[in-house]
Amino acid sequence: MQRHMQRFVAKIVTMMKHEGLYYPQGGPIIISQIENEYQMVEPAFGSSGRRYVRWAAATAVSLQTGVPWMMCKQNDAPDPVINTCNGLICGETFVGPNSPDKPALWTENWTSRYLIYGNDTKMRSPEDIAFAVTLFIARMKGSFVSYYMYHGGTNFGRFASSFVTTNYYDGAPLDEYGLIWQPTWEHLRELHAVVKQSSEPLLFGSYSNFSLGQEQEAHVFETESKCVAFLVNLDQHKTPKVEFRNISLQMAPKSISILSDCRTVVFETAKVNAQHGSRTATIVQALDNTANWKAFIEPVPQDLSKSMYTRNQLLEQLATTKDETDYLWYIVSYENRESDGDPLARLYVESLAHILHAFVNNKYVGSVHGSHDGPRNIVLNTRISLMEGDNMISLLSVMVGSPDSGAHLERRLFGIQKVGIEQGKQPRHLLNNDSWGYQVGLFGEENKIYMQGAKNVEWIATNNLTDHPLIWYKTTFATPAGNDAVTLDLTGMGKGEVWVNGESIGRYWVSFRAPSGQPSQSL
Repeated sequence: MQRHMQRFVAKIVTMMKHEGLYYPQGGPIIISQIENEYQMVEPAFGSSGRRYVRWAAATAVSLQTGVPWMMCKQNDAPDPVINTCNGLICGETFVGPNSPDKPALWTENWTSRYLIYGNDTKMRSPEDIAFAVTLFIARMKGSFVSYYMYHGGTNFGRFASSFVTTNYYDGAPLDEYGLIWQPTWEHLRELHAVVKQSSEPLLFGSYSNFSLGQEQEAHVFETESKCVAFLVNLDQHKTPKVEFRNISLQMAPKSISILSDCRTVVFETAKVNAQHGSRTATIVQALDNTANWKAFIEPVPQDLSKSMYTRNQLLEQLATTKDETDYLWYIVSYENRESDGDPLARLYVESLAHILHAFVNNKYVGSVHGSHDGPRNIVLNTRISLMEGDNMISLLSVMVGSPDSGAHLERRLFGIQKVGIEQGKQPRHLLNNDSWGYQVGLFGEENKIYMQGAKNVEWIATNNLTDHPLIWYKTTFATPAGNDAVTLDLTGMGKGEVWVNGESIGRYWVSFRAPSGQPSQSL
């Protein structure tokens, strides 16, 4: 494992050097990172985890990039690697540099929370972000703050991790579409300008701090000719009056005032001067005319002999799909003998995937899904009707992204774990070790009906649809004029994935509502 990592890191460094990207070469790279938040999983590996940290640091330093190396959230980063902070309030949570020769760096200032399906959007106010940045500079003598994210993004295709929405950090100063998010962008711009103007005392001045009250404090950076002061009010409710160098100042709750020359207030984190903007979307084409849509019903596999392969066991999902698709079909035959009595039974399924759809004899019988913060296992226990003789059970197991963090990811199990039939007063009949057939992915995926394969299947009018949970839809629209960002309003849909001109623009899950009753992702 270490050999492969060493080869990879060395290759990346060699590429950067070849392009002249490091600062000593005249390039923009002023610092490099090795590992990311490894401290969070390190205890799972015992003493070998600590040895790995030392090895990773030594490997990085040996590559001689000419710029410092850092480790995020690694309090014991070995010298000369710099330990840095990731988080929302590093001015309060960061333990500080582990050596007097290292600066205080904030490598991920989370400008919002990444959004997951089933949750409402959690936005950070510009006042809160500005307060956190200013407190880090003042209290920790912070010399570097990097916003995560400063520019939001889009998880195209299947790149989003478990339950994460297609939009990513849309509340950043520059949103998902690259548009300025006001007033956050302007408020931080003003803060950055003030900090830059104060660079001389911040970098070369002597530092002092003292109390101004029960929850108020002052941080002063001063040279012989320059001075900047940060007056901090940590009280989230009161507006105290503080005295500083014969100046009386009324402070807003949870705020910091920056005083140029230690006398004149030039910035207040709680005072937003920028206008509040709003993002609006204009309908340029309506796509709600059902006559312009065609549909294709995804077939439910029922023939074991046509399976990709069969096993007398339930297979783990990611190992089977190689993470090339969200979908895996599990197919099994169950014989219902006349002596079993009541044709009404219950299908019981336990799964460690994210969604499960169940079919018996090509009839949809139920679905269940989990959530990001809920129990790992999902359970479907639903009534079914069996016919005498062989009954075909088809289970579609669905992942909504792969896990993005944690120790021993290679040991994580996904997919169906237990299947049983409950009938009458008889004990549950487990089917785990029966002969199971498997189909990786959907028919529509395999045959690429979202691009050139569309002509190879029979599309029907949407008014001819029967009630079915697995349907492909297609339509066409003219390219909108201009260069503005284009969005698709999927309010009337349920859950799925969207392709435009053969390119996947990501998953959607409109039917999984947040506590507010709204879809998690919206304009």
